[in-house]
Amino acid sequence: MKVVKKVLIAILVLIVALVACYYTFPEKVAGYMMDAARSKAGLTKKEIKIDDHNIVYLEGGKGPTILLLHGYTGIKDNWTMFAAYLTKSYHVVIPDIPGYGESSMIEEDSYDLTNQMLRLHKFAQAIEMKKFHIAGNSMGGFLAGTYAVRYPDEIISLGLFDAAGVKSLEKSVVMKMAETEENPLLLKDSDDIKRLMSLFFANPPSLPYPIKKVFIKTSLTNRKFYEKERNEIFPDFYSLEKELPNIKAQTLILWGDKDKVLDVSSVPVFEKGLKNHKTVIIKDCGHLPMMEKPQETATYYIDFIQNIKN
Repeated sequence: MKVVKKVLIAILVLIVALVACYYTFPEKVAGYMMDAARSKAGLTKKEIKIDDHNIVYLEGGKGPTILLLHGYTGIKDNWTMFAAYLTKSYHVVIPDIPGYGESSMIEEDSYDLTNQMLRLHKFAQAIEMKKFHIAGNSMGGFLAGTYAVRYPDEIISLGLFDAAGVKSLEKSVVMKMAETEENPLLLKDSDDIKRLMSLFFANPPSLPYPIKKVFIKTSLTNRKFYEKERNEIFPDFYSLEKELPNIKAQTLILWGDKDKVLDVSSVPVFEKGLKNHKTVIIKDCGHLPMMEKPQETATYYIDFIQNIKN
């Protein structure tokens, strides 16, 4: 009985210690959680120097290459759950776009469309991506579409997931908010996360405490830089619309039907401009389908690229 009692006490102490670490060192715990998710998805974190910028990226899997681009204020890990379904048959590369995540943020540099495209192209060349599929969400979709216009010989297919770059037929909730208040996509304070999550998701997930704390700290720390990036890229924000007829790659338009950031009425605008496209509307889903419904989104995407006609 004494031995059993000692074992139970030891287990209790261990549990208390783990709980204490969970709440006392959220950044370390969040790091372990993200590393575990990446490992489960078959992804490894790497980094490379491109001019003045250090670009941090995830890479994993073997087969045809897929480049995935996150949205405004997003990070490479926005794609981790989605990528877990791809790395079994594809080589997946997911960078923190310069100015975001763990990649360099240089106050003196410009993050307008031209400079971002040059950085992404140099990145693709540096890691020897010669012919690949490209997909992006939100701002990342805008960049992916522009990449397909400017470097058509490198692109096998294009994926536009709730993509920016065109004027929607109806204003989204966020677009209406932006007319009367400061940038609604930025966290105002530590108590603002519920509002922000409700804009990104149709059914906001419950974030683990460490992830929530790190997200809040990072968002508030980078708020000023995010404003800089928004101001620099916004003049070209709708420039993709006129370029759509120049996209040669077969394109998947994928959208959450309850997107509050970029209204689903963007879809017919993309459809009208693209020569060769397929459209998927995911029900009961918000602005981040690869996060809110990763398996369903991946199933549609894999089906699309498996049926690419050369």
